[in-house]
Amino acid sequence: MHLHGRPSVSLAPPSWRPTKITSSLAVSSFWTSTRYLASSATPKPDPNSKPDQKTYLPLHGITVVSLEQAIAAPFCTRQLADLGARVIKIERPGGGDFARSYDSRVGAGLSSHFVWANRSKESLALDLKDPKDLSVLKTLIAKLPADVLVQNLAPGAADRLGLSYETLRRDHPSLIVCDISGYGSSGPYRDKKAYDLLIQSEAGLLSTTGGADGRSPVKVGISIADIASGMYALTSIMGALMRRDKTGGAGGGGCRIDISMLEAMVEWMSFPLYYAYQGQPGPRPMGASHASIYPYGPFETGGDAQGEGESGGSVMLGVQNEREWTRLCAEVLQDAALATDARFATNPKRVENREALRQTIIGVFAQLSAEEVIARLDAAGIANAKVNDMQGVWEHPQLKARDRWIEVGTPQGPVPALLPPGVLNADEAKIDEVPTVGQHNEAILKELGLQG
Repeated sequence: MHLHGRPSVSLAPPSWRPTKITSSLAVSSFWTSTRYLASSATPKPDPNSKPDQKTYLPLHGITVVSLEQAIAAPFCTRQLADLGARVIKIERPGGGDFARSYDSRVGAGLSSHFVWANRSKESLALDLKDPKDLSVLKTLIAKLPADVLVQNLAPGAADRLGLSYETLRRDHPSLIVCDISGYGSSGPYRDKKAYDLLIQSEAGLLSTTGGADGRSPVKVGISIADIASGMYALTSIMGALMRRDKTGGAGGGGCRIDISMLEAMVEWMSFPLYYAYQGQPGPRPMGASHASIYPYGPFETGGDAQGEGESGGSVMLGVQNEREWTRLCAEVLQDAALATDARFATNPKRVENREALRQTIIGVFAQLSAEEVIARLDAAGIANAKVNDMQGVWEHPQLKARDRWIEVGTPQGPVPALLPPGVLNADEAKIDEVPTVGQHNEAILKELGLQG
């Protein structure tokens, strides 16, 4: 794909077809149930006029101001924007959010992380160390007014700027303030810097990854701690907005939300925590296989129809019960007697003797292509999946069949984007362009009655 004449890596396969954003009104059941969340801020439509479909989004009429960087807060606010909120992203003049420069896959200032997490936002460039620019921010919060303030600045930075919840609530009792930090606002780690991989480590996640030798922990390939905290920030903000709406703003209706990346990640570690309950050993790292269920993981095959290597020829499968184990043996491995082999008769036995069983399985699969293995697994009703790379995901037939790809604008031209999960079509979300640094300064300052 070429974006405005400049060569770049292919952002989508040639067969990709974006969904056209139309004006038809179609709101899914979840969105319908929450669409009046912002009703107090949204005027009722004129029944005699054709309504703007976007005014029916759940958070239309809600304004979010975000002092954000990296992934956690931007991912949270992008989802608020998807739901119809107006999101104003505060960035440093010049370079903006440092995540813009993580890579240049889409273009200068448009890293892959940034494009994913920052569509549908207005960018206001302010130097918050400058008293005049800080005054602009405070005017913005007061005059719009802001319903939600999100921040994931360095520990203590918001307090030093006079933007703590305790300070803001005096003048803005209805404001919901969401602070996202590595370790939360109290405790001995309160002021400790935190990044995604460091939180993966502190939360014990790395003790469960890597190979069976246990000597080489492997980080999760995406920013999972950032994503987890961004999701909990999103749900907490949605809950706070609903509570404010239900109580009619009694006492102002504002509140503080304190999101800890560590706590978000530890919540997701609950299975290994309970597995290690009362001092028992935790789950052993098993690469891409499951630590306590077998067979459940990747198995090499003889390749695929195109003769690809190990990655292209690997198949992931999972057996969850004895009925499936019997079918795997009889219909896929074509060795019914294996099901009653004493070494493999129960799941704990299969886990104990996993290497012997693995050799048996790959011995059969080596005679088959990946497609043939998947065909046998499907026929036997055994859950399975391809081991896809990113190009395999771009080309995924299920995503194409469900028309999940749309188009989002960037300063370098349009790029594909996945519709938010749960959304039936592009009319059910706000999918606007990814901004340049300070792109909306003039318009916002004019709205506030300030000189640009």
